[in-house]
Amino acid sequence: MLPPAMPGLAFLALAALLGLGAGTPLCLSRQLRMQGDYVLGGLFPLGSAEDADLSSRMQPSTTVCTRFSVLGLLWALAMKMAVEEINNASALLPGVRLGYDLFDTCSEPVVAMKHSLTFVAKAGSHTIAAHCDYTQHQPRVLAVVGPHSSELALVTSKFFSFFLMPQVSYGASTDRLSNRELFPSFFRTVPSDRVQAVAIVELLQALSWNWVAVVGSDDEYGRQGLNLFSSLATSRGICIAHEGLVPRLGASSLQLGAVAGVLQQVNRSSVQVVVLFSSARAAHTLFSYSIHGRLLPKVWVASEAWLTADLVMTLPGMSQVGTVLGFLQQGAPMPEFSSYVQTCLARAADPTFCASLDAEPPGLEEHGVGLRCPQCDHITLGDVSAGLLRHQTFTAYAAVYGVAQALHNTLLCNASGCPRREPVRPWQVRAWHPASTCMQPGPPGVPRSDVGGVSELEAALGPSHPLPQPSHQLLENMYNMSFRARGLALRFDTSGNVDMDYDLKLWVWRDLVPELRTVGTFSGRLQLWHSRMYWHTPGNKEPVSQCSRECKKGQVHRVKGLHSCCYDCVDCKAGSYLHSPDDLICTQCDQDQWSPDRSTRCFPRRPRFLAWGEPAMLVLLPLLGLALGLVLVALGLFIQHRDSPLVQASGGLQACFGLACLGLVCLSVLLLPGQPSPTSCLAQQPLLHLPLTGCLSTLFLQAAEIFVRSELPPNWADMLRGCLRGPRAWLAVLLAMLVEAALCAWYLVAFPPEVVIDWRALPTEALLHCRVHSWIGLGLVHAANATLAFLCFLGTFLVQSPHGHYSNAHGLTFAMLAYFITWTSFVPLFANVHVAYQPAMQMGAILLTALGILATFHLPKCYLLLWRPELNTPAFFLEGRPDNARGQGGSGGGEGT
Repeated sequence: MLPPAMPGLAFLALAALLGLGAGTPLCLSRQLRMQGDYVLGGLFPLGSAEDADLSSRMQPSTTVCTRFSVLGLLWALAMKMAVEEINNASALLPGVRLGYDLFDTCSEPVVAMKHSLTFVAKAGSHTIAAHCDYTQHQPRVLAVVGPHSSELALVTSKFFSFFLMPQVSYGASTDRLSNRELFPSFFRTVPSDRVQAVAIVELLQALSWNWVAVVGSDDEYGRQGLNLFSSLATSRGICIAHEGLVPRLGASSLQLGAVAGVLQQVNRSSVQVVVLFSSARAAHTLFSYSIHGRLLPKVWVASEAWLTADLVMTLPGMSQVGTVLGFLQQGAPMPEFSSYVQTCLARAADPTFCASLDAEPPGLEEHGVGLRCPQCDHITLGDVSAGLLRHQTFTAYAAVYGVAQALHNTLLCNASGCPRREPVRPWQVRAWHPASTCMQPGPPGVPRSDVGGVSELEAALGPSHPLPQPSHQLLENMYNMSFRARGLALRFDTSGNVDMDYDLKLWVWRDLVPELRTVGTFSGRLQLWHSRMYWHTPGNKEPVSQCSRECKKGQVHRVKGLHSCCYDCVDCKAGSYLHSPDDLICTQCDQDQWSPDRSTRCFPRRPRFLAWGEPAMLVLLPLLGLALGLVLVALGLFIQHRDSPLVQASGGLQACFGLACLGLVCLSVLLLPGQPSPTSCLAQQPLLHLPLTGCLSTLFLQAAEIFVRSELPPNWADMLRGCLRGPRAWLAVLLAMLVEAALCAWYLVAFPPEVVIDWRALPTEALLHCRVHSWIGLGLVHAANATLAFLCFLGTFLVQSPHGHYSNAHGLTFAMLAYFITWTSFVPLFANVHVAYQPAMQMGAILLTALGILATFHLPKCYLLLWRPELNTPAFFLEGRPDNARGQGGSGGGEGT
């Protein structure tokens, strides 16, 4: 054995010491076969047939593999190392020797199928006969490790599944191979592409990249990976701007032109991220076009198939394509592998060792397949040193341990040995069938009571009751089997897959070859280490790949075109909000809520009504106090001087009653402020109009008396004046109030006002107010009082006042003018003012009406009572006969007061 593993860059020095030169042929190709009790077949891409035009083949001749693959050789050596480890240890298959038979697939299905036929050939022969029943057929190998690619695995696994021969791939990751009905004997030590696609989607989401291009190789791996990624990305809100396939080698110029067209579209668009689900050869073709066409640097998210491929890494100009990152399986460390590779190459250069291989008889298959790997005999340590640093070969190594564990369980091996040593067929029918007694294999290296020896239950039952034996079918034992490789616990699930974590690797260029830097992990959940990221952008700024900018809070996406990632940001208007960042429309607030523009939530509406503390009330309440104060002063003076000529001329007790009603009119405004209630809504109109009718009816009697006295003949005037005074006058007042009461009762019954909440009248508040159901009905209630006021105005407007005497005609005329001016102005203002301010408008109209009547009719009399008592005489307040007032001339007027 050589010393422990050394850095790959020191291999050249070791090669010089060992005499490994490029011109010295090796015998490495003859180390790819070893006899054993049970032989495992291996399919590895040791070379490729790039120079052979397989599309023009006219006969099934031998395909020549030209280009050498370092990674394929390392995979093969990893399998060789695993077999030798198992043979040299006793934990697995003690006393049993495994052999191997490794072949080059040239990365071509036709070559892989030729070797697959060799594997299933009858033991001791290189032929396979056609039979109706293959249950007695003993193939040359017990199981097959490989091939590496999904395209080859889909071809070979169908073939091996016919013979129920276990096949464990170390690289085929297409999700189609998880179908147990189509591929019952297929297993793999790599996760399905679905896991890798989920990891890539989560990476794009974590970095807020939702506008990407997707390119796949035109093979099973690329097409299936592209479809998987596209469906997952679309479901996660990631838009695919451009999509294309990279054709195979030897494709037509039209197909190659399509690749160039996709690259040009990506170059012209705002896409900064390209997901490349491709084989290494297709990636090499794509980047060759990209470098030649001077594509702007992008972020390339690599699939595992080409992330560590020398064919791509060593392409001239790759350092100019931008940032490359992708997911790579973690596996388990294999520090001894470098030393093992050195040992194999050193032996291959040793003439004595090569002579010992020549002494062994050649295998039967050599006549059909020829030399296994001619290119392997012309390599140096320098050729593989870089690959040892970059590539992981653990999956091929683990595949051998998976088959070995299944064989260990099948042969009923324990620590002392394997008691069952008869030939094992991969498809062999198990010895017993009850499902209830089917036993699962235990952990590797741990003896079990059902694996060889005598169990406790057998000892308890005695020799007369032997227990049924577990399955002797190798394939059956591999289902749901757990095993360990390099201390890492693995398990084949029901679909033949293993669950393995990923590292996120970033290319960091050092000289001509990039270094793989770990910048995150994925174990069902993505973890990123942003501090270790290195981008191709100026200032190491994280690239942005979005069709549209991120919308701000309170904005929704208005999609433009076919892609949901291309949109305009639209503000949510007042009354709506953004419920979720992914919403395409704003959500309306409930009617009891409100929101400002560009809001992300709704707020509860506060109730709004004419409150006592509002600014309008600070004006209306003093006005109410003034009006009530003047009414009380006037009423007090009129009562105090009720027997005086002035009060008697003003109606006496009727004048006092009118003033009292006017005070009630002022008090009725107290029903308008405060939170409305059903009672206050119903009481507002009656408590306003009934007192107002009482006040106007007393004024109407005085106007009628003045009209009769001044405009009618004396005999008629004397007769009617008796009706306008005394008890009959009170009947007139009562009749007017009864009519108004009837109108109010009809209005309240037919169109009862009610308290309503208007949610939309105010932007942030809920308006509580009394709703009027019929403005016509309310107008009729007002019409009765308006009629009384109009009759008062007509009765006093043209009446002449006697010279040198006081007359009520002018006071009544101006009082009615004040009434009409107030309410005529009120109607248009009330109709146009906001409903929230209508109660305040109504209060102001009522108080101005009361103050207008007081100021024009009652206050002048109060002035005379207080400051001109000498005029309070019968002579000044003449109640003379009508002829004293008539014939005085149209322009005569009384003494001004």
